[in-house]
Amino acid sequence: MSELPNAVLYEVAEGIATATLNRPEKRNALDATLLDGLRAAIQSAAQDATARVLVVTGAGKDFCAGADLSALEAMAAQDVMAHLGDAERLVHLFTAMRDCPKPIVARVRGRALAGGCGLASACDLIVADEQAQFGYPEVGIGFVPAMVMAILRRNLGEKRALEWVLTGEIISAQRAQDWGLVNRVLPSDTFDERFQAYVAQLAARSSSALHLTKRLLYHMDGLSFEAALRSGADINVLARHTADCRAGIARFLSKA
Repeated sequence: MSELPNAVLYEVAEGIATATLNRPEKRNALDATLLDGLRAAIQSAAQDATARVLVVTGAGKDFCAGADLSALEAMAAQDVMAHLGDAERLVHLFTAMRDCPKPIVARVRGRALAGGCGLASACDLIVADEQAQFGYPEVGIGFVPAMVMAILRRNLGEKRALEWVLTGEIISAQRAQDWGLVNRVLPSDTFDERFQAYVAQLAARSSSALHLTKRLLYHMDGLSFEAALRSGADINVLARHTADCRAGIARFLSKA
């Protein structure tokens, strides 16, 4: 396991890359160095042919408590351009996550709040401990979950998303799954083993199929019905020409 100079631990084992937010004393609150480190970990996973899946998790009891408010307070006297540059770190991170060719799975234990909930939602999949909690409590301090709104609207319906951020309510993992935000909720006593089995199953899939599937799904955002179908046709043809697909078809036919 390697530690980046920005409090993110990164390792790859058996096809699974893991980026661990490593500020447990701050509940893995997001500051500039952590955001830059996570982006670097994502870029490393994207370029590593041995990594098929990337897991994002947090050290300690919580996944991520959101923005480091002490860091924001320290910036209070700086001009608007400094604040814009700081905010754009999340833009670059979320764009890198969306563009990463590997599926990104959030491993959530404890609390995922504010920007931490946004970070989990920016992952392609969320697997949560049954005792995990999710929420956007920014309204309680007069703040706005502005940086994560584009992601939230894609995860939830408009009215549910708006009500959630207006109330600042903290919800359970089960409720988050009922809403469609979380993919899997696993029992606390077997969480580690069952999570590992889940990501191992993903890592066993064709890397080219994982890449093309993720790319197509997100590329369809905003396309017309016909344009989405034509994009599907293009990916269909690309997939047919991959070594993984040819080998998979040959294996299937040999068993027929």
